[in-house]
Amino acid sequence: MKTEDNMAQKSAPGGFAPAVHPIAATTITTTSEAIQAGETSVASQGENMPAYFAKPKDAAGPLPVVMVVQEIFGVHEHIRDLCRRLALEGYLAVAPELYFREGDPGEYADIPTLLKELVSKVPDSQVLSDLDHVANWAAKHGGDIRRLAITGFCWGGRISWLYAAHNPQLKAAVAWYGRLVGDKTLKQQKHPIDVAVDLNAPVLGLYGGQDDGIPLEGVELMRQALHAANAKAEIVVYPDAGHAFNADYRPSYHAESAQDGWQRMLAWFKQYGVA
Repeated sequence: MKTEDNMAQKSAPGGFAPAVHPIAATTITTTSEAIQAGETSVASQGENMPAYFAKPKDAAGPLPVVMVVQEIFGVHEHIRDLCRRLALEGYLAVAPELYFREGDPGEYADIPTLLKELVSKVPDSQVLSDLDHVANWAAKHGGDIRRLAITGFCWGGRISWLYAAHNPQLKAAVAWYGRLVGDKTLKQQKHPIDVAVDLNAPVLGLYGGQDDGIPLEGVELMRQALHAANAKAEIVVYPDAGHAFNADYRPSYHAESAQDGWQRMLAWFKQYGVA
């Protein structure tokens, strides 16, 4: 991760989803006078979707765009901070509240209830359409969607794979520990392994070798599907990392893997014309 004299990183106790408390001492908070960040709203499918954005304050000309897709916990402080980190790298980063129609993840105190009562009710088709509207919003607010990328974490990692098969204008995607295979439902009709043949943009997948929820067998099946499809994609597995290894506010944080993944993400964006 890039560090600058005007960027402060410190422990921050507030602004996180209740389902992930207590917050780890490794939590990073990024502040800088060089960026502009705050809340906004995105018109989507007849409603105003809340979102968080961050961008360089004094940018000249349209900025490359990265859509940041939330974990199951919504756009809480960690996702907002990732947007600020991307802004320091020169991007317009936008994180939409993709559950806003179904409920507020901040109202759930435990992960199983959050998954059952909220996350499972969010249709993939709705999410993909909402992200299209985020791209349109970015184009009207200083973004260059000819240089459009997406990155997502956990739930958002899976969505990043799906979006790479959905939007032909996307330049690159980076999926952090997103589920690759699984049972299908009316709201989740396909998984990343099902769309390996349909990818429009190159995808970098970042996974933990100790992730109990995403077994290495599933990762290998995805690799095989990508190879069979001759897809522009790469999957990196960090042997010592578990799930959510980039989540610096949780005990799962694995700093070495997270920092390497961040640099790989930036290099991926640069390689495929986003930066």
